[in-house]
Order: sequence, then structure tokens, then C-alpha cells
Amino acid sequence: MRTIRVSEIGTYLYCARAWGYARQGEPSANQALMQAGTEYHRQHGRRVARVVLLRLVGWGLILFALLALAAWWAWQVSGG
Repeated sequence: MRTIRVSEIGTYLYCARAWGYARQGEPSANQALMQAGTEYHRQHGRRVARVVLLRLVGWGLILFALLALAAWWAWQVSGG
């Protein structure tokens, strides 16, 4: 049994004829649009990865600040 991908379902819902042509191996007439969509998704993936990295850096900085505050407080309490 062949696995059906989500993109195939989307293609079928958009145009059943296009889905059928794709199953028969016919190339799409919209190659330029498909390449533009692929590039858009690639750039979007990079932006998402950048946001995830920046969020991790932000949490790391917050953790560092809390540890520094705890160390300063401990030093103050000990009579430093």
C-alpha cells in the first residue's frame, strides 16, 4: 500500500485533475511557481530556525542573570 502525503491531499483538494496528472508522472506546467514556493518554504524554515535559536539564547541569558543575582545575594548575605 502506498503512503499518501499531506501535500497530495492538498493537491487533490485544490484540483483533482492535477493530482491525477501528478500520479501519472506528468510534470506540472507551473514549474516557476513551484520553485518559488519551494524557495519561500526554505526561507521560512531558516527564519523559524533563527527564532528558535534566539529564543534559546534569550532563555540562557535569563538563566545566567538569575544565577548571577543568586550569587550576588549569597555574597551579600554572607557579609561579603
